[in-house]
Amino acid sequence: QVQLVESGGGLVQAGGSLRLSCAASGVTIGSFGMGWFRQAPGKEREFVAVISRLGVTTYYADSVKGRFTISRDIAKNTVYLQMNSLKPEDTAVYYCAADKSSRGPPDRATVYDYWGQGTQVTVSS
Repeated sequence: QVQLVESGGGLVQAGGSLRLSCAASGVTIGSFGMGWFRQAPGKEREFVAVISRLGVTTYYADSVKGRFTISRDIAKNTVYLQMNSLKPEDTAVYYCAADKSSRGPPDRATVYDYWGQGTQVTVSS
């Protein structure tokens, strides 16, 4: 049984920072590609960042590149998303996802097998 639980969301002023956590159970994150997606009201779910199964590569959406950093702690079985220089357009529900097969494009939500319930991030002007 797999569970991904996001935490760390909240309200932050523009230019501020926030760190999201994704605690996994029933799955070892070292065996999965781990991604972050977000969804704003009235918009489609959007790719944010991914770290490869072996943790050797990362990839970011252009909209967050240089501001966000994805990382993981194998011992804690947890994935993180460090968000700096936040903008109001970053406001969304952020979701953690796990990709078991690693055989599809990691920026597409359809390739992920497991999802968390999301955590709200709100950035004020």
